[in-house]
Amino acid sequence: MTSYDALLLISFGGPEGPDDVIPFLQNVTRGRDIPRERLEEVGEHYYLFGGVSPINRLCRELKAAIEADLAAHGVDVPVYWGNRHWTPYLADTVRRMKDDGIRRAAAFVTSAYSGYSTNDQYLEDIARAREEVPGAPEIDKLPVYWDRPGFLDPFTDAAISALRELPDDARLVFTAHSVPLAQPNREAYVAELEEAARRVAAKAAPGRPWDLVYQSRSGPPSQPWLEPQITDHLDALHAAGVRAVAAVPIGFVSDHMEVKFDLDVEAADRAAELGMAFARAGTPGSDPRFAALARELLTEQPPTERGNA
Repeated sequence: MTSYDALLLISFGGPEGPDDVIPFLQNVTRGRDIPRERLEEVGEHYYLFGGVSPINRLCRELKAAIEADLAAHGVDVPVYWGNRHWTPYLADTVRRMKDDGIRRAAAFVTSAYSGYSTNDQYLEDIARAREEVPGAPEIDKLPVYWDRPGFLDPFTDAAISALRELPDDARLVFTAHSVPLAQPNREAYVAELEEAARRVAAKAAPGRPWDLVYQSRSGPPSQPWLEPQITDHLDALHAAGVRAVAAVPIGFVSDHMEVKFDLDVEAADRAAELGMAFARAGTPGSDPRFAALARELLTEQPPTERGNA
């Protein structure tokens, strides 16, 4: 059982129609003085998909899978959902939880790793949302879960499936969101990504060479970020004689826009230009094993040190 009386699913959020795209991007970049023209340029990525990011639909599916898993295991707690940058906004969800009488909730975020943008910023989001709601419930962020089977096993199966689409000498290339080199806790983020990739590669294709690269860079060219970027790495692999690549988005929990555009469009197009075979592995999404992970973290004895807000 659990000492919590609710589970709160927290995600990034995304537009659900063309009219949402620019307001969403303004939310994401607020305070960073990003020119309107740049927002419109990024907005074109969303318009390729009808102005809709898959992320909210994927969160609904994950929420439903978690609810089904909790019910199947006799864990009687409601599941709420709030976003950082789009509806349902986190503060609105916290307000509803307070009105429903929730006193103490655990937060399961759609980010598996340590680091500032992948962990610490969610703690800030929780604290800010609670400040907006007098009498808000206590909310404990559950631990990072990059090393848990419920996260890694779906990636292993997806990597095996992607490799089956390619020649026997295909290269495994793991991808994750790039971050600035100056970002706090970058070292922990990279170390966890490397170990997660190593574990998946060891099970999916023992002995096969693999690489960890990055994608979705958004900062100015003058600011150093984690490299190499996936498209640059494809160029280097092609020059080295690699004929096929299986991309595994190990840094992401679902097939949201940065996976659908940066890998399924940009990286796939670059591979095609180079004459390389390319396949992209799926993400955990609403896989029952991933949904079960939320329950496992919820019901385990709380760690001695937990990220609280």
